Amino acid sequence: MSPAASGDQVQDALVDVDVDVVVVGFGIAGACAAISAAEAGASVLVVERAGAPGGSSALSGGEIYLGGGTPVQQACGFDDTADDMFAFLNAALGPHADEEKLRVYCNDSAEHFRWLVDHGVEFRPSLYDAPTWMPPTTDGLMWLGENSWPFDTVARPAPRGHRPPAPHFAGKLLMDALVAAAEDVGIRTIVDTRVSSLLVESGRVVGVRVRHYGEERELRARKGVVLATGGFVDNEEMLAAHAPALLGHGKVSDGLDDGSGIRMAQVVGAATRRMHAHEVALTVLPALAARGILVNAHGQRFINEDTYPGTISHAAVVHQPGPWWVVVDEAGFDDVPAADLWGVRPTHAAETLAELEADLGMPPGSLEATVSAYNRCAEQGEDPLFHKAARWLRPLRPPYAAVDVAAGFHPGDRDSAAPATGVAGFTLGGLHTSVDGEVLSLTGAPVPGLFAAGRATAGMHGDGYISGTSLGDGSYFGRRAGRALADS
Repeated sequence: MSPAASGDQVQDALVDVDVDVVVVGFGIAGACAAISAAEAGASVLVVERAGAPGGSSALSGGEIYLGGGTPVQQACGFDDTADDMFAFLNAALGPHADEEKLRVYCNDSAEHFRWLVDHGVEFRPSLYDAPTWMPPTTDGLMWLGENSWPFDTVARPAPRGHRPPAPHFAGKLLMDALVAAAEDVGIRTIVDTRVSSLLVESGRVVGVRVRHYGEERELRARKGVVLATGGFVDNEEMLAAHAPALLGHGKVSDGLDDGSGIRMAQVVGAATRRMHAHEVALTVLPALAARGILVNAHGQRFINEDTYPGTISHAAVVHQPGPWWVVVDEAGFDDVPAADLWGVRPTHAAETLAELEADLGMPPGSLEATVSAYNRCAEQGEDPLFHKAARWLRPLRPPYAAVDVAAGFHPGDRDSAAPATGVAGFTLGGLHTSVDGEVLSLTGAPVPGLFAAGRATAGMHGDGYISGTSLGDGSYFGRRAGRALADS
């Protein structure tokens, strides 16, 4: 059966279901759970609410955070270790990262790379060596803040952002490979079918209730169910209750991340964890910020501009007064490669900093003082305040320009955030699970027959985020959940 089953195939699947494992959701977590369960000998049915597989994963940049000495890292001249990877992620995903999950993820990362490649995912052995959200190239490796302060003080820097060969958004290429791999191992799939609740008998999850074009059915699973339904950024009520910082901003999702899997698991006694945690992305252009300075509404710098842009975004949106501006000079702007500009143009320009800060509504003298201090340090080749790398330090000279980082940009001709705020995000909290994907109850005991993976779970994240860790977390722990349920 094709993964995008429809029509008579769907009706046949709904009538004749006799499987070991039902997986709910066909993003990266569901795909990897289904493949792993099938390869462990289980018969598998995937139920997808949308009209085709892919989910939010297919709309993503496609980066998967992998390390520990992958062939791509080695080909690019980096000798990475699982311990260095762990030290970086523990700092970057913290505070309060799940160290148990993080440890096994890092230890198994090189093996997980091989598994992905064996299942059709391609990573080219070349490095994109500049700050960016998503490379405009087909390079297979990118930096995600590992070589910036403070992370370069806690672990030996190595790039670990692995991505399929597509400029900008590579998520579809990633999911195309995994959907094909699922088809190759004989996984049955039904689409346009919404799971409404879990079936429970004698305290054990034994299947799901579904609705397909108005028809209600029960799909039974001998071993149990894996929930891979995504987070809850599309549920305004849940956001208001748990992650209100995302209210009013854009949503990084396929529009179906409504927390349904989390809620149906809670009905049968599942516990949740870190529901407040979230990723936030501000439309700051990394290539431009690194060549200038990023300031808050008071004209003050607050972070090293060459670090991972998600770290910059969190520092700005959560901790600094907006609006936020990238201030750059003509030489800095002209130095940005055309492919890295993403349609961004200055919103203000002036011959003097006094004129610019007045135009931006900043306190008199504030921007002048900031740039004066920055230039003195740049001339000496060091940044004692925020430790920006010497590669990007250069005094700013007139004329000056300012870019409103909330104005948005268009990588790959796609909007990246809500125009109203320039901010978009998604949730990181969810169901409390073991390292093998068992959904845990309020007492800490597993809910029999119920597993979960991906953004429906709290995963390995604490209050921090790095690109590629959602796809990495979902794919790796999806594999573990599928295998553990098949072996149960």
